[in-house]
Amino acid sequence: MQKARLGIDIGGTFTDFVLEHGPRQVCLKLLTTPQAPERAVLDGVAQLLRAAELMADAIGMVVHGTTLATNAMIERRGAKVAFLTTEGFRDTLEMAYEHRYDQYDLLVDKPKPLVPRTLRLPVPERIGADGRVRTPLDEAAVRRLATTIATSGAEAIAVGFLHSYANNAHEVQTARILREALPTLPISISSDVSPEMREYERFSTVVANAYVQPLMARYLSGLRDGLARLGVTAPLLLMQSNGGLCDIDTAVRYPVRLMESGPAGGAIFAAALARELGIPKALLLDIGGTTAKLCFIDEGRPQTARSLEVARIDRFKAGSGLPLRFPVVELCEIGAGGGSIATIDRLGRLKVGPQSAGSEPGPACYGRGGHAATLTDAQLVLNRLDPTHFAAGSIALDAAAADTAITTDVAQPLGGTSREAAIGVVEVVNENMANAAREHAIDVAKGTAQRTLIAIGGAAALHAADLAAKLDIDEVVVPNAAGVGSAVGFLRAPLAFEKSRSQHQLLSRFVPETALGVIARLIQETCAALAHAGETKTPHVSIWAQMRYRGQGSELSVAVDRETLASEGARHLRTAFERAYQHQYGRTIGNDVELLGWTVRAELPITWSLPTTNPSPCTALPDAEHMLIEQSSAVSVSARRLARPALREQQIVLGPALIVDEGTTIVVPSNFVAEVLTGGHLRLQTAARWRAAKPLAEVAE
Repeated sequence: MQKARLGIDIGGTFTDFVLEHGPRQVCLKLLTTPQAPERAVLDGVAQLLRAAELMADAIGMVVHGTTLATNAMIERRGAKVAFLTTEGFRDTLEMAYEHRYDQYDLLVDKPKPLVPRTLRLPVPERIGADGRVRTPLDEAAVRRLATTIATSGAEAIAVGFLHSYANNAHEVQTARILREALPTLPISISSDVSPEMREYERFSTVVANAYVQPLMARYLSGLRDGLARLGVTAPLLLMQSNGGLCDIDTAVRYPVRLMESGPAGGAIFAAALARELGIPKALLLDIGGTTAKLCFIDEGRPQTARSLEVARIDRFKAGSGLPLRFPVVELCEIGAGGGSIATIDRLGRLKVGPQSAGSEPGPACYGRGGHAATLTDAQLVLNRLDPTHFAAGSIALDAAAADTAITTDVAQPLGGTSREAAIGVVEVVNENMANAAREHAIDVAKGTAQRTLIAIGGAAALHAADLAAKLDIDEVVVPNAAGVGSAVGFLRAPLAFEKSRSQHQLLSRFVPETALGVIARLIQETCAALAHAGETKTPHVSIWAQMRYRGQGSELSVAVDRETLASEGARHLRTAFERAYQHQYGRTIGNDVELLGWTVRAELPITWSLPTTNPSPCTALPDAEHMLIEQSSAVSVSARRLARPALREQQIVLGPALIVDEGTTIVVPSNFVAEVLTGGHLRLQTAARWRAAKPLAEVAE
């Protein structure tokens, strides 16, 4: 029998676990221990092994995603970094884009560079955009700077020279000199971490990589040792922001690629579910304890991008953070989670988030010392949560504390009742998510209407039906193990590595041999990363070209066939580009086309048998009548309360109903019908759509 697989996702409030062993799937949620995140991980692994009645050596693979690198960036608790750059460009990190992200705020704060000016060290050298050496590297200057770094207390080094994407010789030579002089310090070079044009983004990315590298190396090494003490010696794989897995050595070399690992796992889970259920167009809704994430899924593939932004001053305002450039799953994130704090601002307006109560102290109803009113407190006041069966019964919710918090922080300042205040809190969150979804749809040229909303995360199923109505969506799917969806996604992800490299050419002067040489190098590098993880199979390789019309500022990523490129050259690229441009914008222009660079992804699906049953134990939760307040009508209604593990395949549940799962609670409003699909997934449809599709359906009681 195949060994078990273990997925672990550390979030801002909860740490989620899922263990799959043959047809069995055992899930667990524990509160995150932010001061020592590995503590919750190791406690959870021990609990899972006991619950599954397995020995530690029965685990064949551990897949992990963590917010540790992201939190280190936000909280500015990474390493002290020395940054070597081309003479005359030490202030690139400070100048950034030379604009305000909020043009109407004359006193706007800009994100401070991760490296102070005293440690941004200029090096005499210069390489042109064509890759030719303009000024040779001053090796003596590098050796002098090594002495400066040694006395500065720096814990890591980043090297970023101008146009190193075109010729990395100076960066490689500088790194060699520094390693000889400072063998204990980790060194990141931009031509390895992010070999792309646009020096500010490239410098920002390599500095961020160096900034979190010592922290992540210590954490991952300690976690591997801690698992070994439990007897778990299986390979430890890490989830990357692009939706692929990598081995621990690759993660330590490129820790910056772990920034969005948890949310990427959720997108992979949603994409796998869409393929399984034959859903052509879906929208992922992932709500945890701290944030809500949205991602478009088309034809079983999540939307992707080639950059992201972290550590924003205005947390959810684009341009207020530090840009990082590498392939990622494209997500829209807002501060709307179960722990999001409700406040009244100085103008008397109700606001929810982005501040979160987290796991320490947590919402008031957790009884862990928190007093601020949160979204979870509001849901409890509206009786949409069962106080004795929250998070599989691991946390007993205090309804009185929730009511006190909502009354004190929201109802009294607004002059209303706690019930009215709680409805307002939930409505603000729903509207914020709906607006974010609409704006994100415009950004990526998508639409929300007529999609299927896939809800994962501990809080998503509480909001999914109401949010769907706002987005003109009439079908919601809440998958089995939705409460730990990102961790499940880790176990559906392929082993993959992706890398980009800039190469500027006009298609009117295209040289196929040069392009094929860059592609061959990228294929070699990406396949080597998989081989380093112990894989000997030949991976599947995908190639994209980044192109734009000459004179434009943004590019499109276009899939390219290597053999066709070799035979047809520029004609293949132009045809592929104009097809993609027509699809995106509804027209073509006819100008000359610029090739900006290449992206190559090497991928190996991990083939394991998937669970065929819902193994979560049926908690002691008998079917009962339950009074809850519906969001759309603000009316108290009598709803059926059911335990999700007790539902049988093809069972129909008419709303209103409250379906309690081990890791989440599903609200089925009065105008929705829930149906249990194969595999334990729940499909919620508007009553009108359900009756139109199944006019003679028999309702199972």
